[in-house]
Amino acid sequence: MQIILMEKVVNLGNLGDLVKVKDGYARNFLIPYGKAKRATPAALKEFEAKRAELEKAAAEKLAEAQTFATKLEGVVVTIARKAGVDGRLFGSVTNYDVADGLKALGFTVEKSDIRMPNGPLKAIGESTLEVALHTDVLANITVTVVGEQ
Repeated sequence: MQIILMEKVVNLGNLGDLVKVKDGYARNFLIPYGKAKRATPAALKEFEAKRAELEKAAAEKLAEAQTFATKLEGVVVTIARKAGVDGRLFGSVTNYDVADGLKALGFTVEKSDIRMPNGPLKAIGESTLEVALHTDVLANITVTVVGEQ
C-alpha cells in the first residue's frame, strides 16, 4: 500500500515521504495513529497545501522534546526491590517501574519510550538507560536499584 507519511517514522521515512508498506502495517498502525495517510491524488494535493504547517508543527515537537531532554538528562531514579544475599532481585525492574519512578520525580514519560537494551534489570546496582522522547532526541537517565530491608 502506498502511503504519505505525516510525521517522521523510525526506519521508514520523514514527513512527506511517499512509501510503500504492507497493508496491515498501514491499516492497523500508521493510519489509525495519524502517522500516515493513504496516497490518493486528493490526499497528495491536500498534503502539499498543508505541508508548511505540518513542517512547523514537527519542528515545534522537536524543540519541545529537546528542552524536555535537557531537563531529563542525568536524572537518577532509585528503585527499591527485594533481593537475595548475592544481589540478584526476586523479580525484575521493568520499563513500567522506571516510568513510575520518573513520574514520582515529576517527569511524565511513556513506558514504551524507555529503552532497555539488555532487558529488565535483575540485579542491584546502577544502569544507564535511554529515553526516546522523539525520533531524533534521546536522553540518558541513571536507574539505581537498591535492596529493600
